[in-house]
Amino acid sequence: MIGMPEVLAAVAAFAAVAIGLAAVVRKGTSAPSWCFLVGMVLLAVEVVLETLASRSVPIVAAERMVTVLLVKSLLPGVWLAFSLLYCRGGKPDLIRRWRWALVGAFFIPPLWVLGFRSHLVGPTDRGVEFLPAAAFLLVLVLLATVAILVNLERTFSSTAGITRWRIKYLLLGAAVIFGVKIYALSQALLFSGNGTAIPVVSSVGLIVGCILMTVGYVRQGFGDFDIHPSRTVLQGSLTFLFAGGYLALVGLLAQWVERQGGAGSFPLQAFIVLIGVTGLALMLLSDRARTGLQRFVSRHFRRPEHDFRSIWSEFTHRTTGLEEPGEICASTGRLIAGTFSALNVTVFLRPEESGELVWVSTTSEDGCSEGTCGRISMENEAVSRILQIGQAFNLESCKDPWALELKAACPKQFSHGGDRTVVPVVSGDRFVGVILLADRVNGVPYTVEELELLDCIADQLAVALQNRILTEEVMRARELEAFRTMSTFFVHDLKNAANRLNLMLQNLPQHFDDPEFREDALRGVGKTVDRINGLIVKLGALRQDLELSPADTDLSELVRDVIGTLEDEMPFEEVVDELGPVPAVPLDREQMRSVITNLVINAGEAVNGDGRLKLATMSSPGRVTLTVSDNGCGMERNFVRKKLYRPFSSTKSAGLGIGMFQCKRIIEAHNGTIHAETEPGEGTTFRITLPAPGETTDS
Repeated sequence: MIGMPEVLAAVAAFAAVAIGLAAVVRKGTSAPSWCFLVGMVLLAVEVVLETLASRSVPIVAAERMVTVLLVKSLLPGVWLAFSLLYCRGGKPDLIRRWRWALVGAFFIPPLWVLGFRSHLVGPTDRGVEFLPAAAFLLVLVLLATVAILVNLERTFSSTAGITRWRIKYLLLGAAVIFGVKIYALSQALLFSGNGTAIPVVSSVGLIVGCILMTVGYVRQGFGDFDIHPSRTVLQGSLTFLFAGGYLALVGLLAQWVERQGGAGSFPLQAFIVLIGVTGLALMLLSDRARTGLQRFVSRHFRRPEHDFRSIWSEFTHRTTGLEEPGEICASTGRLIAGTFSALNVTVFLRPEESGELVWVSTTSEDGCSEGTCGRISMENEAVSRILQIGQAFNLESCKDPWALELKAACPKQFSHGGDRTVVPVVSGDRFVGVILLADRVNGVPYTVEELELLDCIADQLAVALQNRILTEEVMRARELEAFRTMSTFFVHDLKNAANRLNLMLQNLPQHFDDPEFREDALRGVGKTVDRINGLIVKLGALRQDLELSPADTDLSELVRDVIGTLEDEMPFEEVVDELGPVPAVPLDREQMRSVITNLVINAGEAVNGDGRLKLATMSSPGRVTLTVSDNGCGMERNFVRKKLYRPFSSTKSAGLGIGMFQCKRIIEAHNGTIHAETEPGEGTTFRITLPAPGETTDS
């Protein structure tokens, strides 16, 4: 005999399949729509099979429940894929980052069911009992369900304006369905089986979810948008908070019921808890409820309707690090939409020396856009008019030609959304653009306080845009300065090389037969080529990323090796060796060799052929120190403080100014430090300190 549970299951299954087919018909063969269809079909099959199993004798119910568990095991992978793909931008990168989670969700639960098929469910006098293998599967499905809800919540929380309004009911429908699943799974885990009431609750939850999804379908037809949520998974997640709170409450409730000795009403009590948590979530997601609460608190408790400090902090947080004007304006538009419950916030900018307003961003996917708005005429007379107004104003009361163009470009999408408001974006006496707000929730007029806050946000937007322009100009100036500096050094050396070669070519016809001239010419060409190659190597080093290959190295032995290599080229009267025993340090030998070589060569050029070089190493707890000292010409302290380690800064007429820059890069890459002590005419000491493993004592 067909009873109410079977009727509810049939209605729920029909609604689920119908809404799934509608999504595919609307969106064609897109991956999110197919995932949605398959997921809804699986939910329909699950609720029907679960209802039939609950109405069967224990032996038959146990066999059918294994099939139900198999269907449950297929749900996580499909719905996790949907939660990652629906309305998400950058899908290939997203799938790549979640690939192992998706593989696990698709394959681990079904393989578990197939592997433990005969150890999942057992018949009992009161129905069926879930064995430990089934309990493990239910825990996996429960965790996957929470992850699905978290992903859907992240998609929703990253939207604003009309986009949020249109996808809200679809995501709320999914939240109701999976919220009921959390309830059903928690009951199954607590009682090691499915009671007769669980299929009914699941059917009702699926029907309610399908109704909400139908409202969402009517609102936006499952249209797809590109939303880029934060990569943070659980931080600030209300779903994670509600799911954890619900499961904790159910656990406490189960203990209390057990102590009272009556478990008959426990499922109803747990379901009431779930309904309460779901209702709270719906209220928090309601724009109307949030707006009404803000106005109630402001009106009756004499509190400002908006927290200026938090809005200021949020604006700074959202716009810091953004470079493109479109990104800055889009972020500001989303902030305004969320703060003032305006579904459509559009930003237009006026390029310099332009008589037009150009669309930049909007929170309405189907509203004003670059293609629909184009450009709006904004001559100097119109600009003067806006600057004369000087604050946010009602667009509906303005009859100027540019205002009529703005109205036509950004029509109201809701008859009850109130008047459109224009906020001028002005930096000093320069007109930057306008922000247009339309379709406010409940159509509530903006208060004087809100209009002042909008003017403040517009001023900050103007400052942010001007700072970006100034920063870009400074960066271009610095790049040009660096290019000119590099060109000065490079061209100077190339000019000298070219002069040598030119002089040689001029003398070549007259002295070609002279063997000494040819030998000298070949030697000169070789030196010139070496000089040019050296310049190319040094300049190329500036572009390369520093990659280290550290190995335990005795720093004293490395210094001795370098000195031995340079022995024939060192122009010192005396070399003092105070290289003591030091612990091995993880170093890139070749990179550190180039540092020591550069310091020794610089010291040789500073003493000009008749001076002293002192090399010393010592160890102390946790570090090893190398000092390279000379008694040469020294350097000015101001040069050391400001320019010594900057590229293209040198005290030598023929120097390129790259050596010390590279030395500092290499030492800092080893987590070390370099310090110069110098006085003009007194010599220079470079002190390099490197971290050493373990504790050592002074040598």
